[in-house]
Amino acid sequence: MDRPPVELADIEAAARVIDGQVVRTPLRHSRTLSEITGAQIWLKFENRQYTASFKERGALNKLSGLGEAERARGVIAMSAGNHAQGVAYHSRRLGIRATIVMPETTPFTKIHNTELLGAEVVLSGQTVDEAAEHARALAAEHGFVFIHPFDDPLIIAGQGTIGLEIAAEAPPLDAVVVPIGGGGLISGIATALAAARPGVEIVGVQSAQFPAAFARRHPEAVLAEPGRTIADGIAVKRPGSLTGAIIDRLVADILLVEEAHLERAVLQFLEIEKVVVEGAGAAGLATLLAHPERFAGRRVGLVLCGGNIDSRLLSAVIMRGLVRSERLIHLAVAVPDSPGSLAQLTRLIADARGNVVEVTHKRAFSKGSVRDAIVDFVVETRDSRHAARITEALAGAGFRVTAAEAEGEPPG
Repeated sequence: MDRPPVELADIEAAARVIDGQVVRTPLRHSRTLSEITGAQIWLKFENRQYTASFKERGALNKLSGLGEAERARGVIAMSAGNHAQGVAYHSRRLGIRATIVMPETTPFTKIHNTELLGAEVVLSGQTVDEAAEHARALAAEHGFVFIHPFDDPLIIAGQGTIGLEIAAEAPPLDAVVVPIGGGGLISGIATALAAARPGVEIVGVQSAQFPAAFARRHPEAVLAEPGRTIADGIAVKRPGSLTGAIIDRLVADILLVEEAHLERAVLQFLEIEKVVVEGAGAAGLATLLAHPERFAGRRVGLVLCGGNIDSRLLSAVIMRGLVRSERLIHLAVAVPDSPGSLAQLTRLIADARGNVVEVTHKRAFSKGSVRDAIVDFVVETRDSRHAARITEALAGAGFRVTAAEAEGEPPG
């Protein structure tokens, strides 16, 4: 039988290489998330690395394995964010010139952060795949060493050190849920745990918008075309050849999650654990929210693989989460277009202990009587039951109320 591309000895060697140079991240039990999901949950906080992502582990292991001549040539990588920052940071520490090719659509903050870490950034293409083509062309032209983000034994071994830490620190676990993009993270963790904790089930999770590994395992499944996802760190169209083989051999199951579950998971980490994670970092929790029966009563480890989320995106996730939980409601109220009507409405909302965030008074856009107006309210509430009491108070006073998002005007 051919030797697997990565074995436990390779991961143990990587652990010795990166020891003291990356953070040995904490593993903590979450009492509240356990109560919410019905499973016993332990969290591995890889978002606490210096660059806020697990990618540092593989990048450092790969860079440390370069010979003097290779270091002198410089390195190049393609990435939309976390791999870029891991390569840039440790290249600077090791005195290696680094060039990073990023898609032209990369958020400004990720470009800026990568440059701050000492790398030269080149923008090319609309996708990571197009950026990869340009990176390989530059590598051939200038003699740079190409640092692949996942399909490399040293990269996989570096990521596998997370599995060693879980094996050493976690209580007996039934399963570990790991996000899958290109597959470097789950391949390394699965290899480590297969040797150190052979009874642990490894479960992969992908965004339903980018289900490449799921489709590989379930070729009969009818899947949507790739779209937009909050989990851009795992928005990879094809797993690697090395990682794909490891996933086939060691990963027990692959599950899909929708955007709503990813957004909810990001918000729950923020509100409950007081920790910021990106969409990919929230994918493990999103899996338990989407498939609670799959993990009920089991002891489950989740890898918070990164915390690099754009501030505007995080703001949108927070606001959408408030709307979904009805802690922020948007009501359209039909009122007589006469003095005192608006004051009566706001008094009713205040008496019900709602907080008016926004109010818009419409006349010209009402399809009802010319003697009526539509007043749109955005109201802050405690929860869905409180929201219902506010709506009932307005209706009980004789006002016609509906959710402002609904088609048409309030019912007569």
